[in-house]
Amino acid sequence: MDEEKKKISFIINPKSGTQSKEQILHLLDEKLDKTKYAQEVIYTEYAGHAVEIAAQKAKENVHAVVAIGGDGTINEIARSLVHTKTALGIIPCGSGNGLARHLQISMEPKKAIEIINEGIIDVIDYGKINEVPFFCTCGVGFDAFVSLKFAKAGRRGPLTYLEKTLLESLKYQPETYELETEDGTLKYKAFLIACGNASQYGNNAYIAPQAMLTDGLLDVTILEPFTVLDVPSLSFQLFNKTIDQNSRIKTFRCQTLRIHRTKPGVVHFDGDPMMMGENIDVKVIKEGLQVIIPRYAEKDSSNVLQRAQDYINGLKQINEEIVHKNKMILDKSKEQIKKLTKI
Repeated sequence: MDEEKKKISFIINPKSGTQSKEQILHLLDEKLDKTKYAQEVIYTEYAGHAVEIAAQKAKENVHAVVAIGGDGTINEIARSLVHTKTALGIIPCGSGNGLARHLQISMEPKKAIEIINEGIIDVIDYGKINEVPFFCTCGVGFDAFVSLKFAKAGRRGPLTYLEKTLLESLKYQPETYELETEDGTLKYKAFLIACGNASQYGNNAYIAPQAMLTDGLLDVTILEPFTVLDVPSLSFQLFNKTIDQNSRIKTFRCQTLRIHRTKPGVVHFDGDPMMMGENIDVKVIKEGLQVIIPRYAEKDSSNVLQRAQDYINGLKQINEEIVHKNKMILDKSKEQIKKLTKI
């Protein structure tokens, strides 16, 4: 009987994101369609382990490999599944969940499992930055710089990212870049250059709001130098999916892009930092990855009210983390006071 079922492997990164994976495992036992799937659960043990596991599962021609983690785990799994018959599934529980949000996969594990049960598969594009695969966004400049700080922070979540962004933006110096596409060469002094296969970084921060996963094009967003007065409108438009309308923003589409800068430095791909040289080649690979998607996913189902609600929800999450952090500091202070009063 099991031979008739589709084999599906769930890969869990126990260190990704901010939530426990145990509840997801309980939901898998309860909600996954056992008449359709024969499942296995595998934990990653070190950085890059998901790449190895997914590559082996693709060789075994399993129906799907499902990432239970964040964008980094998804990247590791997806890079081993490109140009294979094995589909990528996602149960998002990372810090940003950019690809899952673009694909309109629910942030609720129960609903994400229901999407897997429906088993609708689409084929999407992916990108490469100096031959390193990415599936959501990549870039140079400030966002890459912050991703490096974020990776070293030791803590995850939107509060940490916000802290790093606010602190570093006050002292970051824009660089001059030469951009070469199939249509010609341009030069910009820029705070950041983002290349979007998908529309957002994660947490509903839309850096390339018009990007599509199936058009065979990169959506390039250039943020030119700005002042403190520009910050409120840029921040709001980033979450309101209208940043491409800001006067400080330049955008274009291309299939290939060479970025030349004056010195080596950090880049990011799907939020992960990596050091690269002066020349950076970015390209899109059309129809390279099979992905399990919602049955009724729309091209753009989010209206202004929904985006505003997403923005408010993001602020609520940040506020909850601030309250939790302050409570921990207060509790620690009380303990220290008790110890001092006993001396």
